[in-house]
Amino acid sequence: MERILKMRLNKKIQIISSLLVMVTLTGCSSSTEALMKYSVSDSSAIEYTTANNSSDEYADLFTDNLCVVPLKSDIGGDGNLAAEATLLVNNTDNKLLYADSIYEKLYPASITKVMTALVTLKNANLSDTVTVSYNASHIAEVGASLCGLKEGDQINLKDLLNVFLISSGNDAGIAIAEHVAGSEEAFANMMNEQAKELGATHSHFANAHGLHDENHYTTAYDIYLIFQEALKQPIFVEIIGTKSYDATYSNSAGSQVKKEFSTTNNYLKGVETMPEGITVIGGKTGTTNKAGSCLVLYSKDRSDKEYISVILKSDSKTTLYSQMSYLLKFIYK
Repeated sequence: MERILKMRLNKKIQIISSLLVMVTLTGCSSSTEALMKYSVSDSSAIEYTTANNSSDEYADLFTDNLCVVPLKSDIGGDGNLAAEATLLVNNTDNKLLYADSIYEKLYPASITKVMTALVTLKNANLSDTVTVSYNASHIAEVGASLCGLKEGDQINLKDLLNVFLISSGNDAGIAIAEHVAGSEEAFANMMNEQAKELGATHSHFANAHGLHDENHYTTAYDIYLIFQEALKQPIFVEIIGTKSYDATYSNSAGSQVKKEFSTTNNYLKGVETMPEGITVIGGKTGTTNKAGSCLVLYSKDRSDKEYISVILKSDSKTTLYSQMSYLLKFIYK
């Protein structure tokens, strides 16, 4: 096995070297841009630069059930989809259906919580008990979505993760980060390491919740990579498809607190109608003044094929859902 891994590594190095020579000799601007944006030690560079190559060998080596989209390969431009970035991928066949500005650096708002959940599921025990800190219970930002957690509350991590993803409470995000990594900063480092591992190298995370930070950004394609990985976790799929969740936990005095938390997803609420022939399984919303209205969805068609759709920086929640419904119709076009 070790010998095979060494052979594959040597093959990667050979391909990287060949690409660098090719770029030097041909002066291919798009390939040069891609290589400049990614570390040569990171196989994500190959994923972006070799997608135009006719050889399937490169894709087999560097992708694992992913839809690889080269830089500057947008196939969008529909005037009805005026958000800043839009992406639709057939996740069953790894086929690109729509792409517009998918490598533009944008703020993810609460779509950040997908990465937070992924890091948590990979690194923590959901049976743990989380004690809410002063820091987690005292978010001062006006308009921030909160679960209403108080300092000293004790809650099961699985319950906290449900509350976090379903109702999008930012206080829950801080509580999770501090429990899993010891601090928000340490958890953000874990998020950034996970992003690198997934090839989401146009992203940088500064917190676990998505409240605005100039150094907290991503792209529509990176969100696809992160969301696709999260969908491999059954508990994540279960949570993002949940309409409401009843949580019971203890306050600092030891008394039980019972609360119901409702989804922020208007398709699951029934406020928005799913396009004909499409079933929205679940997803994650996100909204801040700087990020605009954002949404990533996991859906299925009549044949049970799976789709991931992303819209970033729509100008309002109403427009966001009308654009998403329109986008999903491309599944049958």
